[in-house]
Amino acid sequence: MPTLHSNIIAGVALAVVATLSWALNFVAPYVTGAYSLYDLLIVRFLMAGTLGAGVVVLYRSHLRLLRRNQQLLAASLGVIGYLGYSTCIAAGVFFGGPVLTPAFIGMVPVLLALLSNATKKTIQWRRLSIPLTFLTGGLLLSNISSLQQPTTGGSSWLAGLVFSISAVALWLVFSLLNQNALGKLPLNASGIWTGLMMTGAGIGTLCLLPVVQALDLLTLPTLGLSVSLAGHLYLWSFVIALMSSFVGAWAWNAASRRLPMVLCGQLIALESLFATLLGLLFHGRLPTLLEASGLAAVLTGVVMAVRIILTSIDTRMHREG
Repeated sequence: MPTLHSNIIAGVALAVVATLSWALNFVAPYVTGAYSLYDLLIVRFLMAGTLGAGVVVLYRSHLRLLRRNQQLLAASLGVIGYLGYSTCIAAGVFFGGPVLTPAFIGMVPVLLALLSNATKKTIQWRRLSIPLTFLTGGLLLSNISSLQQPTTGGSSWLAGLVFSISAVALWLVFSLLNQNALGKLPLNASGIWTGLMMTGAGIGTLCLLPVVQALDLLTLPTLGLSVSLAGHLYLWSFVIALMSSFVGAWAWNAASRRLPMVLCGQLIALESLFATLLGLLFHGRLPTLLEASGLAAVLTGVVMAVRIILTSIDTRMHREG
């Protein structure tokens, strides 16, 4: 049945768009300039919340398609998967250095694939073993050369570890809850769902703003709020908010409705791939042999996973036929 194949292909393409958009989260340390990472996070999520409110107004007629508990869940997922996850990444990098948190985030696709197939067995475990091996090995190779370098957090390494583990936990919770909720949504509710998530992240940011100010984590009020001084911060905050919070969320929600969760778990590995490539671009260098081998292994694992899913569909079609 060609429709199933086209659905899988469209889902994979949307997942690529989503993971590329999310990879922009990792360029934040390179674009803040004299300002702090927390300045960028606050401005970004306030902009994301504003964009989300605009989406909700645009799709306000679709609000009636969602029950009140679904609306609250969407807003809560925005706090968990957008604000909470990104804040833990920022704190993990701040305390543990540039290596610890990316190494832990690289574990997400493997953990998510194992959890999803354990809760809803889509594919036999033995068929997943090879792509999972390529993904795990690729992620290890991509980080091994960096792991040999000392971290900059010093005695704060433990705090970086806690925030890194928290980021992984938040993303797993978000993925599982979001995937389950999307399966119960009407077909034309993806837009309002994304808008509610972004709005929730913006509201959560407003609630956290007094705490962030009290901890003296913001440099924006001190260094200057004018466009002439902080224009680059506003521009990058808007680009990351638009791509990561809006385009990425919309594309991932659309992909999740077309793909089994076990495949989505594997495709998240592309975020690490794109983040690495963007990081190398900002550093102006080519990957080392270990990094290149790791990237190749990740791509191989993703391609193998897609082929396994397509083969499983063909086999099931022939049996049902």
